[in-house]
Amino acid sequence: MNPTPPEALRPLLAQADVLDHDASLAAQVVPALGRSGVLRVGVPREHGGDGGTTGDALETIASVAAHSLTAAFVFWGQRASIEYLLQSPNAALRALWLPRLLAGEVAGATGLSNAMKFLSGLEALQVQATPEPRPSGAALHRLDGQVPWATNLRPQGFLLAVAVERRDGGPAFIAALPSDRAGLQRSDDLDLIALRGSNTASVRLTRLTLGEADLIASDARAWLPAVRPAFLALQCGLSVGLARASLAAARAQGGPARSVLREPLARVEHGLAEAVAGLKQGLQTGQFAAQPVPLFEHRIALAHLALAAVQLELQASGGRAYHRDAPLGFARRWREAAFLPIVTPSLTQLQAELDKRAAALARDRAAVPAEISGA
Repeated sequence: MNPTPPEALRPLLAQADVLDHDASLAAQVVPALGRSGVLRVGVPREHGGDGGTTGDALETIASVAAHSLTAAFVFWGQRASIEYLLQSPNAALRALWLPRLLAGEVAGATGLSNAMKFLSGLEALQVQATPEPRPSGAALHRLDGQVPWATNLRPQGFLLAVAVERRDGGPAFIAALPSDRAGLQRSDDLDLIALRGSNTASVRLTRLTLGEADLIASDARAWLPAVRPAFLALQCGLSVGLARASLAAARAQGGPARSVLREPLARVEHGLAEAVAGLKQGLQTGQFAAQPVPLFEHRIALAHLALAAVQLELQASGGRAYHRDAPLGFARRWREAAFLPIVTPSLTQLQAELDKRAAALARDRAAVPAEISGA
């Protein structure tokens, strides 16, 4: 499956270079995604979606990424935020925000990258809650901290998901913070070398008031493993779409490079098809919730395949790739590819987690003979 973006989205995707270079079109991305209907793919019909699977949503993100990684990155942030509400036990919160997210009326900013690293023991949570009981007995928290990097912080309005550590020792939780909540301050856009139309910035929280109605999940450690498969698999759509675009561009080039690169192109195409098939199968079976290692491996493999595809596009294009007036899109795809290894969780963070799990497994295996002999 290799879908094309809907017609309604193509005028925006035709401005891929502008979306990459500056923020002049940033305000248009989320509304365009909403109008096109792509945000409803893989969302159950009873929740306002078009039905289908997470694999269908992955393919839809990939179809956008083949034209603009900036638009696809915003798409991923919006769709991940939608997924959080779909998997939240807080029905009232879902009813309040999900229709607006699906329609592209408000941006969904997924600030849970820190949480995913926290789940793997790679990083402490950067937002803390101080409980302040009210006379009514209802729980109230004051939040302080920061989200150093989040995409889709649309100045016209966003809903930010954050993981919060409780200073009273209770379980960490996941909260939804509207952008107009007192105590929330958005920074200027980060000075990125690419993807500058993605409304990527940081957020500072200072004594922000939070109630039970704002909770996505009351126990982060119990909830995050269930949402992580969609979070990472949808993120993989960025690599899949970019890889397909570069492979197609390389195939379209003529000259002597075409025959020389035939076998390397075939290898990358085959690897890409296998990785996507494996990713979809793991999503379908639910394997990744209990066994995240294959999911991590797919994320790493797909990013490397995208990097290899861009290298092959460069070799196939030759010197033309360095002409600024050449309508190849190569320079943009080169910058986009440089982003894939550092999208949180980054490839180094994922590899560190795989190494840690492998070392723990080796220790467990080594301990078995000693236990048996001492029995």
